[in-house]
Amino acid sequence: MTTTSTSKQNPFRPLVLDVAVPVGSYYLFREAFGMSTFAALAWSSVVPAGRTVWCAIRERKANGLAGLILVVNVVSLLLSFVSGDPRLMLAKDSAVSSTVGIGILVSVVLGRPMMTAALQPFLVKADAAKQAAWERLLGGTAFSSASADFRRAERVFSVVWGVVLLAECVARIVGAYTVPVDTMVWLGSVVMVGAMVLGMVVGGALGAGPMQRMIAVEVEAGAEAGVEAEEAVKAGVAVAA
Repeated sequence: MTTTSTSKQNPFRPLVLDVAVPVGSYYLFREAFGMSTFAALAWSSVVPAGRTVWCAIRERKANGLAGLILVVNVVSLLLSFVSGDPRLMLAKDSAVSSTVGIGILVSVVLGRPMMTAALQPFLVKADAAKQAAWERLLGGTAFSSASADFRRAERVFSVVWGVVLLAECVARIVGAYTVPVDTMVWLGSVVMVGAMVLGMVVGGALGAGPMQRMIAVEVEAGAEAGVEAEEAVKAGVAVAA
C-alpha cells in the first residue's frame, strides 16, 4: 500500500520518470543527436537503471515500470546486434510496447496491477481525505459497499492499458512488414500516439472514472461517519454528566 508521502508527488511523476523519460530520451538520442540504436538504448537506460537501484536501496522494493523498461532496453541492446534489416529494426521498436503490455497484464493476474502506482496520485491529488478513502476502498474497510467494485475498476484500468499496448505492438509489426519503410518511420509514431490516446480514453471511462466517483462517495461517507461518531461521543458525555 502506498504511503501518504507518495500521494504528495506530482500525479504524473511515476509515468514521466519510469516511461516517458527513457522512451523519449531514446528517440531524442537517436533522431536529434544521430546516435546509433545501440548508443541511444544505452544512454536511455540510465534513468530506469538509476530508479530501479534507488528504489531497491531506499524503499527496499522493486520499481515495476522502471525495472520493466530497463529489461526492455537491455533486450533491445542485445537485439541490435542482429541483422541490420530496416524492417526488422522498425519491428524491434515495438518491443517496448509489447514487453510493458505483457508485464502489466501479468501484474493483474498476480493481483498487483502495475498501473495503480501511476493512477493513485492522479486520483488522490495529495488530498488526505481522498487518500484515506483510497486506502479503505482497496483494503476492504470502506464505509460504503464499493470496495469490490473499486478493486475491479483498478484491475480493468491496468488490463485496458496492457491490451492497448499489445495491440499497438501488433499494429506496428504488421506495418513494418507491409507498409513502405519511409512511410512506417512516421506512421509508427502516429500509431503510438493513437494508442496512448485510446488508453487514456478507454482506461478513463472503464477504470479511472468509476474509481474517482467511488472515492468521492467514500469521502462523503467517511465524513458522515465522523459526524455520527462525534455526536455519539457527545451524547455519551451528556448522559454520564
